[in-house]
Amino acid sequence: MGTGGPLEATFALRGPIDAGTWHIVADAIVIQEVDVLLELVWRHGGTDAAIASWQHHFVPQASGFDAVPFEATAAAAAVPAQTGDLLVFRYGVTGGATIPMAWIPNGDGARTNGRIPFVELPP
Repeated sequence: MGTGGPLEATFALRGPIDAGTWHIVADAIVIQEVDVLLELVWRHGGTDAAIASWQHHFVPQASGFDAVPFEATAAAAAVPAQTGDLLVFRYGVTGGATIPMAWIPNGDGARTNGRIPFVELPP
């Protein structure tokens, strides 16, 4: 990945996940126009398997530090996870930016007129 390298957030799974639609909200503070790759990955025994991914071009808000909204869905096959496997939310810059922190997940929620990033698994 580009400037800043990819970062990950992980969640320990309790078992398999049915096939269906995954929903992601990844509002962010955008300092500079940037292309970002957002991925959901199943990590089992040290091996990563892709579940879903999204590529998006983000443009900063005119107001400065208000969050830029992003929301998407993707259909995915069942994930035969076992207790202790990890669900990984990976994100990284793929182009357009010249500074490391051009895209910052919105950890301030409504205070920056956005949402804290989250993932919804298939029902």
